[in-house]
Amino acid sequence: MTDPQRLALIRAIHTLIYLVNVIAILLIDYAGGTGRSGPWLVVALGLALTEAVVFIASGMKCPLTAVAVKYGAGEGLIFDTFLPEPLTRNTLRIFAPLLAVGLLLLTARWLHIPS
Repeated sequence: MTDPQRLALIRAIHTLIYLVNVIAILLIDYAGGTGRSGPWLVVALGLALTEAVVFIASGMKCPLTAVAVKYGAGEGLIFDTFLPEPLTRNTLRIFAPLLAVGLLLLTARWLHIPS
C-alpha cells in the first residue's frame, strides 16, 4: 500500500469515527431533551465519553491527525478527514458544548430536577 493510499484509508476511518461521534452526541442531546432512552443511549454515551477521554489523554489533539500527517496530510489546516476544514477546525467549539448540554439534561432528568 502506498502512502497516498494509507492516507486515504486513515482519512476514511477518521471521517467515519468523526461522524459516529457526532451522531452519538446528537443522540445524547435528543435523549436529554425528550427523556427518551434505550440501549442506543448507553452506546452513544460510551462512544462520546471514550472519544472525550482519548482526546484529553492525547493533549487535546486527535491521535489520528499525527498518523495522517505521517502519511502525507498537510500540517496546519486539517487534512485528516474528508470533511470540510471549517467544521473540523471548530469541532471542539461546536461539539463540546453540545455534549455538555446533553449530559446536563440527562443528569437533570435522572435526578428528577425540573427543567
